[in-house]
Amino acid sequence: MPIFSNPYASLDLVRVPQDSHVSLQAFNAADEYLLEELHARALPPHSSVLLLNDSFGALALSLAAAGYRVTSCGDSYLAAQGLGINQQRNSLQHLSIDFVSQPEQLQGPFAAVLLHIPKTLALLEQQLIRIQPHIDSNSLVVAGAMIKHLSRAAGELIEKHIGPVQASLAKKKARLLWATPSGIRTAQSPYPSRYSIPEYGLQLVNHAGIFSREGLDIGTRAFLPHLPNNLGHKQVADLGCGNGVLALVCAQQNPAAEFILLDEAYSAVRSAQENWHAAFAQRPAQFIVGDGLAAFTANSLDVVLCNPPFHQQQVVGDFLALRMFQQAARCLRPGGELWLVGNRHLGYHVKLKRWFSHVEQIAALPKFVVLRASKAEHA
Repeated sequence: MPIFSNPYASLDLVRVPQDSHVSLQAFNAADEYLLEELHARALPPHSSVLLLNDSFGALALSLAAAGYRVTSCGDSYLAAQGLGINQQRNSLQHLSIDFVSQPEQLQGPFAAVLLHIPKTLALLEQQLIRIQPHIDSNSLVVAGAMIKHLSRAAGELIEKHIGPVQASLAKKKARLLWATPSGIRTAQSPYPSRYSIPEYGLQLVNHAGIFSREGLDIGTRAFLPHLPNNLGHKQVADLGCGNGVLALVCAQQNPAAEFILLDEAYSAVRSAQENWHAAFAQRPAQFIVGDGLAAFTANSLDVVLCNPPFHQQQVVGDFLALRMFQQAARCLRPGGELWLVGNRHLGYHVKLKRWFSHVEQIAALPKFVVLRASKAEHA
């Protein structure tokens, strides 16, 4: 892997989870540009710096190594895990870096804020609103992105919630947006948002950043009528739960089943937990932010429900989905089942046969298929 060299440090970084078949870097030109420009501004030593959406620790480790007091905030458990892995990989365990998940409170003030513009504009807006009380007119605020991922709307949101924006020249296909804090205080955040699914009697809370925040996505809508029933007291995991709608509808049909809702996004699990308690009051369930089923013991689940992702941040591919299928196969008991919905063109019915003895198509729509993959009864 290439070394990430910048004015503050030279780092050997890996992506998390690691994929030996894809030659993707754990940093990009926007990381380099942000650090070069911050260095040129001569931020005083030991200043307090807030980083937003630093995926694998490229920014945090560089600045902490230079002596800055670093807080890294994001919505991804895998990002937090990546920071820890890369800190150890570069023998920087002695550095103190605070990781704050998206729902947690920030502890400012900050002399500088470096922001990777996220894929979801709602998450960007919520983060901009959150930092308002923690900056002043002397704070440096700069956002960075690869040009192909930088929309005009992102700049407009920064200007709306922070102050006037000046765009940099392009460099290695990256661009920066410098904002001048002007004391703006947003009256009220528009997040979380809510929408209803009348046919299931549900109203869903959706915190900023989660998938399909404004309404039910078409894949999930295709999946809901075909969720398993007659599960009795079986243990069911909603893997990559988002706002928890799969578990909620399945739980309506299976009042004795036990549910675990998991996602790597903090805001997703927070949304799922609030939606579960609104729907079922005192009915117990588990809510876990983590790396899928990686921490689960083998042969510990009866059913896994999944609407798998097809991207990690801006990187599109089926690596994460296939990893989730493999995790499910390991954690399901003999005879256990993985139920999932996927785009027809992705060919999951073929790929699932690597880990499951039987794969059955439950339903087919023009764009989606619902599949049930069963684990062999005997090893």
